[in-house]
Amino acid sequence: MPNQDEVKGKVEQLKGKVKQGVGRVTDDPALEAEGVEDQAAGEVQEGFGTAKRKVGEAVKKVGEAIKK
Repeated sequence: MPNQDEVKGKVEQLKGKVKQGVGRVTDDPALEAEGVEDQAAGEVQEGFGTAKRKVGEAVKKVGEAIKK
C-alpha cells in the first residue's frame, strides 16, 4: 500500500505534467519549465516514499522472523 510520500509524489508529477501542457499551449516557457521541475520533484518524492515503504516492510519481516 502506498504511503503519503508516494501519493504526494504522484500528485506533484501530475501537477507538473499539467503545467507543462498549459505552458506549451499558451507558449509560456517559464510555466513549462516550472512543470518540468514539479514533475522531477514528484518523481524524487515518490522514490523516497517507495524506499521508505520497502525498508519498513523489510524491518517488519525481520521482526516476524525473529519472533519465530
